Amino acid sequence: MKRILLPAGGALLATGLLAAGLAGTAQAQGDVATDALAKTEAQAAEVVDFWTKSNNAALTQAVAFNPDSLEVKKIKSGGGYSADTKPGSALPIGEEKKVAVKTQNVNLPKTIGKVFFEGRDGKLYWCSGTSIQSQYRNLVATAGHCVYDMAANNEVVSRWVFVPGYYQGKTPFGLYVGKQAFTHYDLDVYEDFDRDYAFVTVYNGIGGPNAGAPKQVSKADFDKFGGQKFTKDIAISESEYTKCKDLNGGETPDCWAKPSTIQDTVGPDYPKAVKVLKEVSADDYAKAPDGKVNGGKATGATYTEYVTESQYKGYTGPGYRKIDDKGNFTITHYFVKYWVKETAKVEYLRTEFYIVDGSLKDVGRLGDNVGGQGVAWNQPAGAVVRTFGYPAGPHPDGNKPYTGVTPKWCYGKTASKVLQVPAKKVEEHQSLRCPVTAGYDGGPWLAKYSNAKRLGYVTGVTSLIVDADSNNRYDTITSPIFDGETAAIYKAAAAVWSGKLVK
Repeated sequence: MKRILLPAGGALLATGLLAAGLAGTAQAQGDVATDALAKTEAQAAEVVDFWTKSNNAALTQAVAFNPDSLEVKKIKSGGGYSADTKPGSALPIGEEKKVAVKTQNVNLPKTIGKVFFEGRDGKLYWCSGTSIQSQYRNLVATAGHCVYDMAANNEVVSRWVFVPGYYQGKTPFGLYVGKQAFTHYDLDVYEDFDRDYAFVTVYNGIGGPNAGAPKQVSKADFDKFGGQKFTKDIAISESEYTKCKDLNGGETPDCWAKPSTIQDTVGPDYPKAVKVLKEVSADDYAKAPDGKVNGGKATGATYTEYVTESQYKGYTGPGYRKIDDKGNFTITHYFVKYWVKETAKVEYLRTEFYIVDGSLKDVGRLGDNVGGQGVAWNQPAGAVVRTFGYPAGPHPDGNKPYTGVTPKWCYGKTASKVLQVPAKKVEEHQSLRCPVTAGYDGGPWLAKYSNAKRLGYVTGVTSLIVDADSNNRYDTITSPIFDGETAAIYKAAAAVWSGKLVK
Protein backbone atom coordinates (compact mmCIF):
# COMPACT_ATOMS: atom_id res chain seq x y z
CA MET A 1 0.00 0.00 0.00
CA LYS A 2 1.39 3.40 -1.01
CA ARG A 3 0.23 6.77 0.23
CA ILE A 4 0.30 9.67 -2.24
CA LEU A 5 0.85 13.26 -1.18
CA LEU A 6 -1.13 15.50 -3.48
CA PRO A 7 0.57 18.73 -4.52
CA ALA A 8 -1.43 21.91 -4.05
CA GLY A 9 -3.17 23.26 -7.13
CA GLY A 10 -3.96 19.90 -8.72
CA ALA A 11 -0.79 19.34 -10.73
CA LEU A 12 -1.58 15.64 -11.13
CA LEU A 13 -4.64 16.41 -13.25
CA ALA A 14 -3.68 16.90 -16.85
CA THR A 15 -6.91 17.48 -18.75
CA GLY A 16 -8.40 20.92 -19.10
CA LEU A 17 -11.91 19.50 -18.72
CA LEU A 18 -11.33 17.90 -15.36
CA ALA A 19 -9.14 20.74 -14.17
CA ALA A 20 -12.05 23.07 -14.82
CA GLY A 21 -14.45 20.72 -13.05
CA LEU A 22 -12.21 20.56 -9.99
CA ALA A 23 -11.36 24.23 -9.83
CA GLY A 24 -11.82 25.71 -6.38
CA THR A 25 -11.61 22.32 -4.62
CA ALA A 26 -9.24 22.27 -1.67
CA GLN A 27 -6.71 19.48 -2.07
CA ALA A 28 -6.47 17.14 0.90
CA GLN A 29 -2.93 16.25 1.80
CA GLY A 30 -2.01 12.59 2.29
CA ASP A 31 -5.52 11.15 2.00
CA VAL A 32 -4.95 8.95 -1.06
CA ALA A 33 -4.08 5.28 -0.70
CA THR A 34 -3.36 3.23 -3.80
CA ASP A 35 -2.74 -0.46 -4.39
CA ALA A 36 -1.98 -2.48 -7.51
CA LEU A 37 -4.61 -5.00 -8.60
CA ALA A 38 -2.95 -6.38 -11.74
CA LYS A 39 0.36 -4.56 -11.91
CA THR A 40 1.74 -6.23 -15.04
CA GLU A 41 0.26 -7.30 -18.36
CA ALA A 42 1.13 -10.91 -17.51
CA GLN A 43 -0.89 -10.69 -14.30
CA ALA A 44 -3.80 -9.10 -16.17
CA ALA A 45 -3.69 -11.82 -18.86
CA GLU A 46 -3.98 -14.47 -16.14
CA VAL A 47 -7.03 -12.65 -14.76
CA VAL A 48 -8.65 -12.59 -18.20
CA ASP A 49 -7.97 -16.30 -18.71
CA PHE A 50 -9.40 -17.12 -15.27
CA TRP A 51 -12.74 -15.40 -15.88
CA THR A 52 -13.22 -16.17 -19.58
CA LYS A 53 -12.14 -19.80 -19.98
CA SER A 54 -14.83 -22.44 -20.52
CA ASN A 55 -17.23 -19.84 -21.91
CA ASN A 56 -16.97 -17.42 -18.95
CA ALA A 57 -17.74 -20.18 -16.46
CA ALA A 58 -16.19 -18.36 -13.49
CA LEU A 59 -18.40 -15.30 -14.06
CA THR A 60 -21.52 -17.42 -13.80
CA GLN A 61 -20.26 -19.10 -10.61
CA ALA A 62 -19.73 -15.85 -8.69
CA VAL A 63 -22.29 -14.83 -6.05
CA ALA A 64 -23.32 -11.49 -4.56
CA PHE A 65 -20.83 -10.29 -1.97
CA ASN A 66 -22.78 -10.58 1.27
CA PRO A 67 -20.63 -10.20 4.39
CA ASP A 68 -22.69 -9.89 7.55
CA SER A 69 -20.78 -6.80 8.60
CA LEU A 70 -22.26 -4.78 5.74
CA GLU A 71 -25.88 -5.34 6.72
CA VAL A 72 -26.66 -3.47 9.91
CA LYS A 73 -29.57 -2.77 12.27
CA LYS A 74 -28.23 -0.42 14.94
CA ILE A 75 -28.22 3.08 13.50
CA LYS A 76 -29.00 6.59 14.62
CA SER A 77 -29.50 9.99 13.04
CA GLY A 78 -26.90 12.70 13.39
CA GLY A 79 -27.05 16.39 12.69
CA GLY A 80 -27.01 18.18 9.38
CA TYR A 81 -24.08 17.78 7.01
CA SER A 82 -21.56 20.60 6.61
CA ALA A 83 -19.52 20.69 3.43
CA ASP A 84 -15.74 20.83 3.87
CA THR A 85 -15.21 22.83 0.65
CA LYS A 86 -17.25 24.40 -2.12
CA PRO A 87 -19.42 22.13 -4.29
CA GLY A 88 -17.80 20.89 -7.50
CA SER A 89 -18.25 18.42 -10.33
CA ALA A 90 -16.79 16.83 -13.45
CA LEU A 91 -19.08 16.44 -16.46
CA PRO A 92 -20.06 12.98 -17.80
CA ILE A 93 -18.22 11.61 -20.82
CA GLY A 94 -19.81 12.95 -24.00
CA GLU A 95 -21.71 15.69 -22.19
CA GLU A 96 -18.92 18.21 -21.80
CA LYS A 97 -20.51 20.73 -24.20
CA LYS A 98 -24.15 19.59 -24.22
CA VAL A 99 -27.18 21.10 -22.54
CA ALA A 100 -29.34 18.75 -20.47
CA VAL A 101 -32.82 17.97 -21.81
CA LYS A 102 -35.65 16.98 -19.45
CA THR A 103 -37.44 13.69 -20.09
CA GLN A 104 -39.85 11.44 -18.21
CA ASN A 105 -38.51 8.12 -19.54
CA VAL A 106 -36.73 5.73 -17.18
CA ASN A 107 -33.73 4.09 -18.83
CA LEU A 108 -30.89 2.16 -17.25
CA PRO A 109 -27.43 3.63 -17.80
CA LYS A 110 -25.01 1.76 -20.05
CA THR A 111 -22.23 2.56 -17.59
CA ILE A 112 -23.36 0.25 -14.80
CA GLY A 113 -22.24 -3.34 -14.42
CA LYS A 114 -20.84 -5.92 -12.07
CA VAL A 115 -17.48 -5.89 -10.32
CA PHE A 116 -16.15 -9.47 -10.05
CA PHE A 117 -13.35 -10.58 -7.74
CA GLU A 118 -11.90 -13.45 -5.77
CA GLY A 119 -11.96 -12.99 -2.00
CA ARG A 120 -9.18 -14.04 0.33
CA ASP A 121 -11.38 -17.02 1.22
CA GLY A 122 -10.95 -18.28 -2.35
CA LYS A 123 -14.62 -17.72 -3.24
CA LEU A 124 -15.88 -15.72 -6.22
CA TYR A 125 -18.04 -12.65 -5.64
CA TRP A 126 -19.54 -9.66 -7.34
CA CYS A 127 -20.66 -6.14 -6.40
CA SER A 128 -22.09 -3.31 -8.49
CA GLY A 129 -20.14 -0.46 -10.07
CA THR A 130 -20.12 2.17 -12.81
CA SER A 131 -17.85 3.74 -15.38
CA ILE A 132 -17.05 7.40 -14.58
CA GLN A 133 -15.37 10.34 -16.26
CA SER A 134 -11.56 10.41 -16.35
CA GLN A 135 -8.73 11.71 -18.51
CA TYR A 136 -8.11 8.32 -20.13
CA ARG A 137 -11.71 7.04 -20.00
CA ASN A 138 -10.61 4.09 -17.90
CA LEU A 139 -12.12 4.58 -14.44
CA VAL A 140 -14.68 2.63 -12.36
CA ALA A 141 -16.36 3.77 -9.15
CA THR A 142 -17.51 1.21 -6.59
CA ALA A 143 -17.56 0.60 -2.84
CA GLY A 144 -14.21 0.36 -1.08
CA HIS A 145 -15.18 -2.98 0.47
CA CYS A 146 -15.55 -4.36 -3.09
CA VAL A 147 -11.83 -3.76 -3.59
CA TYR A 148 -10.29 -4.16 -0.12
CA ASP A 149 -10.92 -7.31 1.89
CA MET A 150 -11.77 -5.99 5.35
CA ALA A 151 -11.48 -9.46 6.89
CA ALA A 152 -7.89 -9.90 5.68
CA ASN A 153 -6.04 -6.88 7.07
CA ASN A 154 -7.44 -4.69 4.31
CA GLU A 155 -5.53 -6.42 1.54
CA VAL A 156 -6.85 -5.92 -1.96
CA VAL A 157 -8.97 -8.71 -3.39
CA SER A 158 -7.71 -10.84 -6.28
CA ARG A 159 -8.64 -11.03 -9.96
CA TRP A 160 -10.70 -7.85 -9.97
CA VAL A 161 -12.62 -7.11 -13.18
CA PHE A 162 -15.50 -4.88 -14.27
CA VAL A 163 -18.14 -6.05 -16.76
CA PRO A 164 -20.56 -3.29 -17.83
CA GLY A 165 -23.96 -4.54 -18.92
CA TYR A 166 -23.23 -8.03 -17.59
CA TYR A 167 -26.02 -10.55 -18.20
CA GLN A 168 -25.84 -14.28 -17.43
CA GLY A 169 -22.30 -14.91 -18.55
CA LYS A 170 -22.34 -12.38 -21.39
CA THR A 171 -19.89 -9.48 -21.63
CA PRO A 172 -21.56 -7.23 -24.22
CA PHE A 173 -19.04 -4.39 -23.94
CA GLY A 174 -16.04 -6.45 -22.91
CA LEU A 175 -14.26 -7.38 -19.69
CA TYR A 176 -12.02 -4.77 -18.02
CA VAL A 177 -9.23 -5.88 -15.69
CA GLY A 178 -8.52 -3.59 -12.74
CA LYS A 179 -4.99 -2.20 -12.72
CA GLN A 180 -4.83 0.16 -9.74
CA ALA A 181 -7.22 0.98 -6.88
CA PHE A 182 -7.48 4.42 -5.26
CA THR A 183 -9.26 4.92 -1.96
CA HIS A 184 -9.08 7.02 1.17
CA TYR A 185 -6.22 6.29 3.55
CA ASP A 186 -8.65 6.01 6.47
CA LEU A 187 -10.55 3.13 4.86
CA ASP A 188 -7.40 1.31 3.83
CA VAL A 189 -5.80 1.58 7.28
CA TYR A 190 -8.57 2.12 9.82
CA GLU A 191 -11.61 0.49 8.15
CA ASP A 192 -13.43 3.81 8.35
CA PHE A 193 -16.66 3.29 6.41
CA ASP A 194 -17.17 7.04 6.16
CA ARG A 195 -14.70 6.50 3.27
CA ASP A 196 -16.15 3.32 1.79
CA TYR A 197 -15.55 4.18 -1.85
CA ALA A 198 -12.92 3.28 -4.43
CA PHE A 199 -11.88 4.46 -7.88
CA VAL A 200 -10.23 1.77 -10.00
CA THR A 201 -8.29 2.25 -13.23
CA VAL A 202 -8.85 -0.52 -15.78
CA TYR A 203 -7.00 -1.78 -18.84
CA ASN A 204 -8.67 -1.64 -22.25
CA GLY A 205 -11.53 -4.09 -22.57
CA ILE A 206 -11.12 -7.67 -23.76
CA GLY A 207 -13.81 -9.45 -25.74
CA GLY A 208 -17.15 -7.82 -26.48
CA PRO A 209 -20.42 -8.98 -28.01
CA ASN A 210 -18.76 -11.37 -30.50
CA ALA A 211 -15.97 -12.67 -28.27
CA GLY A 212 -16.00 -16.43 -28.43
CA ALA A 213 -18.89 -16.36 -30.90
CA PRO A 214 -19.00 -19.13 -33.50
CA LYS A 215 -17.70 -18.22 -36.96
CA GLN A 216 -18.81 -20.09 -40.06
CA VAL A 217 -15.88 -21.33 -42.16
CA SER A 218 -15.15 -23.62 -45.09
CA LYS A 219 -14.74 -27.37 -44.67
CA ALA A 220 -11.00 -27.00 -45.32
CA ASP A 221 -10.58 -24.32 -42.64
CA PHE A 222 -12.72 -26.37 -40.27
CA ASP A 223 -10.49 -29.41 -40.71
CA LYS A 224 -7.33 -27.34 -40.10
CA PHE A 225 -8.62 -25.59 -36.97
CA GLY A 226 -7.39 -27.18 -33.74
CA GLY A 227 -9.64 -25.46 -31.21
CA GLN A 228 -13.33 -25.61 -30.35
CA LYS A 229 -15.56 -26.30 -33.35
CA PHE A 230 -18.91 -27.78 -34.26
CA THR A 231 -21.20 -28.41 -37.22
CA LYS A 232 -24.87 -27.83 -38.00
CA ASP A 233 -27.11 -29.56 -40.52
CA ILE A 234 -29.39 -27.17 -42.41
CA ALA A 235 -32.50 -28.36 -44.26
CA ILE A 236 -32.48 -27.43 -47.97
CA SER A 237 -34.84 -27.89 -50.88
CA GLU A 238 -34.57 -30.63 -53.49
CA SER A 239 -33.54 -28.08 -56.12
CA GLU A 240 -30.73 -26.87 -53.86
CA TYR A 241 -29.73 -30.49 -53.33
CA THR A 242 -29.23 -31.02 -57.06
CA LYS A 243 -26.50 -28.35 -57.05
CA CYS A 244 -24.32 -30.15 -54.52
CA LYS A 245 -20.72 -30.65 -55.54
CA ASP A 246 -20.27 -33.96 -53.81
CA LEU A 247 -23.19 -35.52 -55.67
CA ASN A 248 -23.66 -33.68 -58.93
CA GLY A 249 -20.60 -31.48 -59.43
CA GLY A 250 -22.64 -28.39 -58.57
CA GLU A 251 -21.79 -25.22 -56.67
CA THR A 252 -22.94 -26.08 -53.11
CA PRO A 253 -20.66 -28.40 -51.09
CA ASP A 254 -21.38 -30.92 -48.35
CA CYS A 255 -24.98 -31.84 -49.07
CA TRP A 256 -26.60 -35.16 -48.28
CA ALA A 257 -30.01 -36.79 -48.03
CA LYS A 258 -31.66 -39.24 -45.68
CA PRO A 259 -35.08 -40.89 -45.61
CA SER A 260 -37.46 -40.64 -42.70
CA THR A 261 -37.58 -44.45 -42.80
CA ILE A 262 -35.77 -47.00 -44.95
CA GLN A 263 -38.93 -48.12 -46.75
CA ASP A 264 -39.27 -48.12 -50.54
CA THR A 265 -35.67 -49.19 -51.25
CA VAL A 266 -34.92 -49.85 -54.91
CA GLY A 267 -31.94 -50.35 -57.19
CA PRO A 268 -29.81 -47.59 -58.71
CA ASP A 269 -31.44 -48.09 -62.12
CA TYR A 270 -34.94 -47.43 -60.82
CA PRO A 271 -36.40 -44.34 -62.56
CA LYS A 272 -35.63 -41.19 -60.63
CA ALA A 273 -34.24 -43.14 -57.70
CA VAL A 274 -32.70 -41.05 -54.94
CA LYS A 275 -29.48 -42.06 -53.18
CA VAL A 276 -29.77 -41.55 -49.42
CA LEU A 277 -27.98 -42.44 -46.22
CA LYS A 278 -29.38 -44.58 -43.44
CA GLU A 279 -27.71 -44.15 -40.06
CA VAL A 280 -26.80 -47.39 -38.31
CA SER A 281 -24.83 -48.36 -35.25
CA ALA A 282 -21.08 -48.86 -35.42
CA ASP A 283 -21.59 -52.62 -35.11
CA ASP A 284 -24.17 -52.75 -37.93
CA TYR A 285 -21.91 -50.59 -40.07
CA ALA A 286 -19.04 -53.01 -39.56
CA LYS A 287 -21.28 -55.94 -40.50
CA ALA A 288 -22.59 -54.36 -43.72
CA PRO A 289 -21.16 -56.38 -46.65
CA ASP A 290 -19.52 -54.94 -49.71
CA GLY A 291 -21.21 -55.63 -53.01
CA LYS A 292 -24.91 -55.62 -53.73
CA VAL A 293 -27.32 -54.64 -50.98
CA ASN A 294 -30.89 -53.70 -51.92
CA GLY A 295 -29.80 -53.42 -55.52
CA GLY A 296 -27.02 -50.91 -54.90
CA LYS A 297 -23.55 -50.78 -53.45
CA ALA A 298 -23.33 -50.90 -49.68
CA THR A 299 -20.61 -48.28 -49.71
CA GLY A 300 -20.57 -46.86 -46.20
CA ALA A 301 -19.85 -43.41 -44.88
CA THR A 302 -18.79 -42.10 -41.49
CA TYR A 303 -19.17 -38.57 -40.27
CA THR A 304 -17.84 -37.00 -37.06
CA GLU A 305 -20.07 -34.20 -35.82
CA TYR A 306 -18.79 -31.52 -33.44
CA VAL A 307 -21.59 -30.52 -31.08
CA THR A 308 -22.22 -28.36 -28.02
CA GLU A 309 -21.99 -29.83 -24.51
CA SER A 310 -25.78 -29.83 -24.08
CA GLN A 311 -26.27 -31.58 -27.44
CA TYR A 312 -23.65 -34.14 -26.44
CA LYS A 313 -25.29 -34.91 -23.11
CA GLY A 314 -28.77 -35.10 -24.61
CA TYR A 315 -27.89 -37.34 -27.56
CA THR A 316 -29.60 -40.77 -27.58
CA GLY A 317 -29.00 -41.96 -31.16
CA PRO A 318 -26.81 -44.80 -32.48
CA GLY A 319 -23.71 -42.62 -33.00
CA TYR A 320 -20.54 -42.92 -30.95
CA ARG A 321 -19.92 -40.10 -28.42
CA LYS A 322 -16.40 -38.95 -27.56
CA ILE A 323 -14.63 -35.91 -26.07
CA ASP A 324 -11.45 -35.29 -28.07
CA ASP A 325 -8.09 -34.10 -26.76
CA LYS A 326 -9.05 -30.46 -27.46
CA GLY A 327 -12.11 -30.72 -25.24
CA ASN A 328 -14.53 -30.78 -28.18
CA PHE A 329 -17.71 -32.83 -27.87
CA THR A 330 -18.05 -35.18 -30.83
CA ILE A 331 -20.52 -37.74 -32.15
CA THR A 332 -19.38 -40.11 -34.90
CA HIS A 333 -22.23 -41.24 -37.16
CA TYR A 334 -22.19 -44.38 -39.34
CA PHE A 335 -24.18 -44.60 -42.55
CA VAL A 336 -25.01 -47.12 -45.25
CA LYS A 337 -26.04 -45.76 -48.64
CA TYR A 338 -29.32 -46.85 -50.24
CA TRP A 339 -31.43 -46.04 -53.24
CA VAL A 340 -35.06 -45.19 -52.54
CA LYS A 341 -38.06 -44.30 -54.66
CA GLU A 342 -38.50 -40.68 -55.59
CA THR A 343 -41.81 -40.70 -53.71
CA ALA A 344 -40.16 -41.72 -50.45
CA LYS A 345 -40.08 -39.04 -47.79
CA VAL A 346 -36.54 -37.68 -48.05
CA GLU A 347 -34.90 -34.88 -46.09
CA TYR A 348 -32.24 -32.89 -47.92
CA LEU A 349 -29.49 -31.41 -45.77
CA ARG A 350 -26.41 -29.25 -46.02
CA THR A 351 -23.66 -29.28 -43.40
CA GLU A 352 -22.30 -25.95 -42.14
CA PHE A 353 -18.98 -25.72 -40.32
CA TYR A 354 -18.19 -23.43 -37.38
CA ILE A 355 -15.17 -22.63 -35.25
CA VAL A 356 -15.07 -20.80 -31.92
CA ASP A 357 -12.25 -18.28 -32.04
CA GLY A 358 -11.04 -17.86 -28.48
CA SER A 359 -8.26 -15.38 -29.22
CA LEU A 360 -8.16 -12.19 -27.14
CA LYS A 361 -9.43 -9.04 -28.82
CA ASP A 362 -8.97 -5.45 -27.67
CA VAL A 363 -12.32 -3.64 -27.69
CA GLY A 364 -10.97 -0.26 -26.60
CA ARG A 365 -11.36 2.01 -23.61
CA LEU A 366 -14.21 1.66 -21.15
CA GLY A 367 -15.46 5.23 -21.48
CA ASP A 368 -15.41 5.08 -25.27
CA ASN A 369 -17.62 1.98 -25.20
CA VAL A 370 -20.21 2.80 -22.54
CA GLY A 371 -19.57 6.44 -21.61
CA GLY A 372 -18.84 7.60 -18.09
CA GLN A 373 -20.91 9.25 -15.40
CA GLY A 374 -19.90 12.63 -14.06
CA VAL A 375 -18.74 13.01 -10.46
CA ALA A 376 -19.95 15.65 -7.96
CA TRP A 377 -19.05 16.41 -4.36
CA ASN A 378 -20.27 18.56 -1.48
CA GLN A 379 -23.82 18.40 -2.77
CA PRO A 380 -26.65 19.47 -0.44
CA ALA A 381 -28.59 16.99 1.69
CA GLY A 382 -32.10 16.18 0.53
CA ALA A 383 -31.07 16.03 -3.14
CA VAL A 384 -32.97 13.83 -5.59
CA VAL A 385 -30.94 10.82 -6.75
CA ARG A 386 -31.36 7.61 -8.70
CA THR A 387 -29.39 4.65 -7.44
CA PHE A 388 -28.60 1.56 -9.49
CA GLY A 389 -27.25 -1.92 -8.79
CA TYR A 390 -27.76 -5.69 -8.92
CA PRO A 391 -29.48 -6.87 -5.70
CA ALA A 392 -29.47 -10.63 -5.12
CA GLY A 393 -29.09 -11.49 -1.43
CA PRO A 394 -31.90 -12.39 0.97
CA HIS A 395 -33.58 -10.20 3.59
CA PRO A 396 -32.94 -11.12 7.25
CA ASP A 397 -36.24 -13.04 7.30
CA GLY A 398 -35.01 -15.25 4.44
CA ASN A 399 -37.18 -13.72 1.74
CA LYS A 400 -35.27 -13.37 -1.53
CA PRO A 401 -37.12 -11.06 -3.94
CA TYR A 402 -34.17 -10.40 -6.28
CA THR A 403 -32.08 -12.64 -8.53
CA GLY A 404 -29.16 -10.36 -9.38
CA VAL A 405 -29.67 -11.11 -13.07
CA THR A 406 -30.86 -7.64 -14.06
CA PRO A 407 -30.13 -4.22 -12.51
CA LYS A 408 -32.70 -2.44 -10.34
CA TRP A 409 -33.05 1.19 -9.32
CA CYS A 410 -34.41 3.40 -6.55
CA TYR A 411 -35.46 7.03 -6.77
CA GLY A 412 -35.97 9.69 -4.12
CA LYS A 413 -34.50 12.37 -1.90
CA THR A 414 -31.61 11.63 0.39
CA ALA A 415 -32.28 12.13 4.11
CA SER A 416 -31.81 15.65 5.46
CA LYS A 417 -29.75 14.35 8.41
CA VAL A 418 -26.67 12.17 8.31
CA LEU A 419 -26.88 8.54 9.36
CA GLN A 420 -24.54 7.15 12.01
CA VAL A 421 -23.51 3.49 12.38
CA PRO A 422 -21.15 3.17 15.36
CA ALA A 423 -20.26 -0.48 14.60
CA LYS A 424 -18.73 0.57 11.28
CA LYS A 425 -17.19 3.85 12.50
CA VAL A 426 -19.75 5.69 10.41
CA GLU A 427 -20.32 9.23 11.66
CA GLU A 428 -21.63 10.79 8.47
CA HIS A 429 -23.37 8.73 5.79
CA GLN A 430 -26.09 9.92 3.48
CA SER A 431 -29.08 7.59 3.27
CA LEU A 432 -31.99 6.76 0.99
CA ARG A 433 -35.10 4.65 1.46
CA CYS A 434 -34.53 1.69 -0.88
CA PRO A 435 -35.58 -1.94 -0.14
CA VAL A 436 -32.68 -3.73 -1.88
CA THR A 437 -30.29 -6.46 -0.71
CA ALA A 438 -26.66 -7.57 -1.07
CA GLY A 439 -25.18 -7.19 -4.54
CA TYR A 440 -26.52 -3.64 -4.79
CA ASP A 441 -23.50 -2.38 -2.85
CA GLY A 442 -20.97 -0.49 -4.94
CA GLY A 443 -23.65 0.83 -7.28
CA PRO A 444 -23.79 4.56 -8.09
CA TRP A 445 -25.99 7.31 -6.62
CA LEU A 446 -26.67 9.63 -9.54
CA ALA A 447 -27.86 13.22 -9.20
CA LYS A 448 -29.32 15.22 -12.10
CA TYR A 449 -29.81 11.98 -14.00
CA SER A 450 -31.00 12.37 -17.60
CA ASN A 451 -33.11 9.39 -18.59
CA ALA A 452 -32.72 10.24 -22.28
CA LYS A 453 -28.92 10.44 -22.14
CA ARG A 454 -28.58 7.89 -19.31
CA LEU A 455 -26.02 10.13 -17.66
CA GLY A 456 -25.78 12.02 -14.40
CA TYR A 457 -23.35 12.77 -11.58
CA VAL A 458 -22.11 10.19 -9.08
CA THR A 459 -22.53 11.68 -5.61
CA GLY A 460 -22.09 8.42 -3.70
CA VAL A 461 -21.90 4.63 -3.92
CA THR A 462 -23.96 2.14 -1.93
CA SER A 463 -22.02 1.10 1.16
CA LEU A 464 -24.33 -0.34 3.86
CA ILE A 465 -27.74 -2.01 3.61
CA VAL A 466 -29.94 -1.26 6.59
CA ASP A 467 -33.08 -2.60 8.26
CA ALA A 468 -34.01 0.78 9.73
CA ASP A 469 -37.39 -0.21 11.23
CA SER A 470 -36.25 -3.62 12.61
CA ASN A 471 -38.85 -5.69 10.75
CA ASN A 472 -36.28 -8.10 9.26
CA ARG A 473 -36.53 -6.45 5.84
CA TYR A 474 -33.87 -4.13 4.48
CA ASP A 475 -35.36 -0.78 3.62
CA THR A 476 -32.51 1.76 3.54
CA ILE A 477 -29.15 2.08 1.82
CA THR A 478 -26.29 4.35 2.83
CA SER A 479 -23.34 5.95 1.08
CA PRO A 480 -20.28 7.89 2.13
CA ILE A 481 -20.65 11.60 1.51
CA PHE A 482 -18.54 12.70 -1.44
CA ASP A 483 -16.62 15.74 -0.18
CA GLY A 484 -13.42 17.61 -0.96
CA GLU A 485 -11.27 14.70 0.18
CA THR A 486 -13.22 12.38 -2.13
CA ALA A 487 -12.62 14.83 -4.97
CA ALA A 488 -8.88 14.71 -4.29
CA ILE A 489 -8.83 10.90 -4.46
CA TYR A 490 -10.98 10.90 -7.59
CA LYS A 491 -8.64 13.49 -9.10
CA ALA A 492 -5.60 11.31 -8.47
CA ALA A 493 -7.23 8.27 -10.06
CA ALA A 494 -8.68 10.20 -13.01
CA ALA A 495 -5.22 11.26 -14.19
CA VAL A 496 -3.66 7.77 -14.33
CA TRP A 497 -3.23 5.91 -17.61
CA SER A 498 -3.62 2.12 -17.70
CA GLY A 499 -3.09 0.91 -21.28
CA LYS A 500 -4.09 -2.16 -23.25
CA LEU A 501 -3.47 -5.89 -22.96
CA VAL A 502 -3.67 -6.91 -26.64
CA LYS A 503 -1.25 -5.09 -28.91
